[in-house]
Amino acid sequence: MSACQTPRQTAYDVVIVGGAIMGSSTAWFLTQNPDFNGSVLVVEKDPCYEFTSTARTNSCIRQQFSAELNVRISQFTADFVHNLQEVMGDDRIPDLKIQSYGYLYLSDNDAFSATLRANQKIQRALGAGTEVLSPQEILSRYPFYNMDDIQCGSINTVNEGYWDGGTVFDWFRRLAQKQGADYVTNEVVAMTLNAAGTRVQSVTLASGGVITCGAVVNASGPRAVETARMIGADLPIEPRKRFSWIFTAEQPLNMELPLTIDPTGVHMRQDGPQTYLAGATPDHDPAVDYDDFTMDHDIWLDKVWPAIATRIPQFESIRVVTEWAGHYAYNRLDQNAVIGPHDRVENFIFQNGFSGHGLQQSPAMGRAVAEWLTYGEYRALDMTPFGFERIAKGKCFLEQAII
Repeated sequence: MSACQTPRQTAYDVVIVGGAIMGSSTAWFLTQNPDFNGSVLVVEKDPCYEFTSTARTNSCIRQQFSAELNVRISQFTADFVHNLQEVMGDDRIPDLKIQSYGYLYLSDNDAFSATLRANQKIQRALGAGTEVLSPQEILSRYPFYNMDDIQCGSINTVNEGYWDGGTVFDWFRRLAQKQGADYVTNEVVAMTLNAAGTRVQSVTLASGGVITCGAVVNASGPRAVETARMIGADLPIEPRKRFSWIFTAEQPLNMELPLTIDPTGVHMRQDGPQTYLAGATPDHDPAVDYDDFTMDHDIWLDKVWPAIATRIPQFESIRVVTEWAGHYAYNRLDQNAVIGPHDRVENFIFQNGFSGHGLQQSPAMGRAVAEWLTYGEYRALDMTPFGFERIAKGKCFLEQAII
């Protein structure tokens, strides 16, 4: 870590542990809210954000979830991105749009086909444009696929695809600072509770400083469990490695490639005009060390390339341009968010466990945490189903559309 920085003050109303897109979204929503007149400190150990999940994401968005709340969260993000300059109130912000080539889920079995059809009914009722297509209908639109083993597929090409999450993160951070949030390169290493154990009174930094605080937000990504342990809480969240490759094809497609979720678990999509992105979960998927970003080249050779070439025969001859590994903040319980206050330490707020959905959910989650800190309640979307209480009880938030 770079040399630790010292905060300007010794007391803050809100201390946010983690300055990547979740923490910065919260900081922005807080500092732009006229009903919040407190001070904000964001503590981030990685000043370049190089190893954050935010920096190593594939930056995609979809509405194809099975739970209404997750659909609503993505719809808010889509609206937020399309109106970014107006919402953020700064004409320097570029005009962003979602590249809506869509997500295409492919099913090769009766159970998943039934799930896609049931999910489509939920999504359509909420205004999403999801269609369930037969193999012949898919081929009429995308003739490059091999559909021999496929029963059906679901796709939505409205506000599903790629968006520039890096630019949104950059403006969250820049404008939060402009509006008064203090950012420091440092690390929270301990927390002190009051005598009753019901509130965090202060945080201790790696530099040795002690900061009195009114509330703490745990936005520390895959390291969320370490931050939670400082108040004696346990989270079922751990870093899981995910691999990505950018590749070119000797015979590129003559149309954009939807983000295709193959039954093998491999996914692929358009990346640039002549490049494509593929991603995969390893078959053996243990928790990894926080600093482990080593690639496993056998996964490409044994799993990803064969799946790509089988699904799109035109991709038999492809070449990897670049590759990287990133970490999911993986919630072992149900692969969904943990957000809101601890059940005992009332001013400790979770913003964790997004399991690969964090970037696309960050605007809604930042808004929600800012609402809770300002008003003591959620106002736009009720995030109570994602609360810590379900973690303590081991009660899953059911979401059937997990990638």
